[in-house]
Amino acid sequence: MRKPVILLGLFLLAAGPLHAAGPSAVASMDRGLWPDPIDTAASFDRASRAELLAFGHALSESEQLGDDSLRDALKLKQLDRAAVDRMRGIYWHRLAANYALAATHCGTGEPFCAGGSDEAAFRKAAAAFTSVRDDRYAPWLQGAETFHRVYLYELLRLASLFPRVSSEVDTYSPRELSGNELADRHFLLTFDDGPTAAGGNTGKLLAVLRREHLNATFFLLGNSLQARLRQTPASELAADYQGMCTGSHGWEHKSHSAWPEWQDSVMRSSALVHDTLPASYVPLFRPPYGQRRSDSGAFFDAQGLRVTLWNIDSQDWSAKVDADQVKQRVLTLMLLWRRGVILFHDIHVKAQTAVPWLVDQTRGTGVQWIDCHSFPAS
Repeated sequence: MRKPVILLGLFLLAAGPLHAAGPSAVASMDRGLWPDPIDTAASFDRASRAELLAFGHALSESEQLGDDSLRDALKLKQLDRAAVDRMRGIYWHRLAANYALAATHCGTGEPFCAGGSDEAAFRKAAAAFTSVRDDRYAPWLQGAETFHRVYLYELLRLASLFPRVSSEVDTYSPRELSGNELADRHFLLTFDDGPTAAGGNTGKLLAVLRREHLNATFFLLGNSLQARLRQTPASELAADYQGMCTGSHGWEHKSHSAWPEWQDSVMRSSALVHDTLPASYVPLFRPPYGQRRSDSGAFFDAQGLRVTLWNIDSQDWSAKVDADQVKQRVLTLMLLWRRGVILFHDIHVKAQTAVPWLVDQTRGTGVQWIDCHSFPAS
């Protein structure tokens, strides 16, 4: 199971949420509606501008909703409007900055070049983005309108719940990593919840990554690693993860936001990963569901660990999307955010299809799949 959600009604349990509060609908996009190849830096930027304007339009429309309408749209019992407005401001800033990067290839006849590079100009262009001049893009726009509205609601729902229910939607301090700190077109692959039993999906995914000449960061659960060590000698498991990076994900997949034993979970799991896989160990910790205490920063600093979240959620754990939808969702979000930490799960099979497709689709575009050993840069 994974982070941002599983059951919608469990987010306000007094003892702490067992599952994060995620979407009732998962945004998915048919990339086949986009009429142009994405095989150069310029074509990546063209598609990026389009996604930025479409998401910006959805964001602008959401600002016209009253509290009751927005609460209902987000499937919430209570709406924290101030928290939502704060995240909207952050998104506007990121969108405008990304649009300025994507506009470097604007020229005569290039589509989705709205003019103006500051945030005010982008807001105006996004608000007015209701049609396209070239009919070739009309089917894409129809699909994009739905995708970005649904995706925005995923984010705003988490924003309204934060920090009562912590998640990846925001950080508590600059010490927490989210993916937004990466350079333009730089992406890190991450996989949670493993390892699986011998011969399972973890081993198959590792083989896929090696075929693609990629590495990734794996956030391992202590109890799953302990179970695997009953099947596989530590030396053999270390060889399986050679060249990869391994961090900890807690001893069991349980929210650390209110669990009395959360510190023990962090220390036990990190120690087991370090001692079993010393060559691949990295001092990173990913809280299950992204849930952690707001006052936990000093503890993680004392342990020499950095909390590592994500800003591109594949939703590969969800039965609502298949592998094809997962890969197309991730590519759309790569075009939108232009950098990031991508969340997959090696215990599920979908990443084995999605990752090679993403590599192939972004070839020649300037996208860099960064070496996990170089993250974070400082």
